[in-house]
Amino acid sequence: MTIEMKVMISTEEIQAKVQELGKKIDAHYANSDKELVLIGLLRGSVIFMADLCRAISKEHELDFMTVSSYAGGTTSSRDVKILKDLDGEIRNKDVLVVEDIIDSGNTLSKVLEILQTRQPNSIELCTLVSKPSRREIELDVKFLGFEVEDKFIVGYGLDYDQKYRHIPFIGEIGL
Repeated sequence: MTIEMKVMISTEEIQAKVQELGKKIDAHYANSDKELVLIGLLRGSVIFMADLCRAISKEHELDFMTVSSYAGGTTSSRDVKILKDLDGEIRNKDVLVVEDIIDSGNTLSKVLEILQTRQPNSIELCTLVSKPSRREIELDVKFLGFEVEDKFIVGYGLDYDQKYRHIPFIGEIGL
């Protein structure tokens, strides 16, 4: 299958935004004496989180979760299943959930509910890309990279059938 792709967000734009987000995150947590934990939602967030964690100067831990809301199909079942849970405790820590893209918000809102039961000091949300036109559940995104139209995009962690995550820019594809 041949896929046509056009650059939507360049590598340079992404890297500049990651540095900007790192500064904003540092400023936000500057007066907190609590430990900071970045929680990435696998697999899509891993490339963004790797760059973001290097852009944050405040000392922090990294942890990951894998969740699914797809019961073997292509549409969300709205029932979130934890496939890989956190390795560490988040009680009394400042938690920053790092996501590659937010579409409907359904899965992420459930993840935030689950994390809240673990009694962190705070929970904030950072996403590289948001598609507000697809939002079904409003989320308070404290740190936002880019808002995009409802286009199918890949690259910089975003995939199509587990492919194209490695591309250093975000591209729109036509299937």
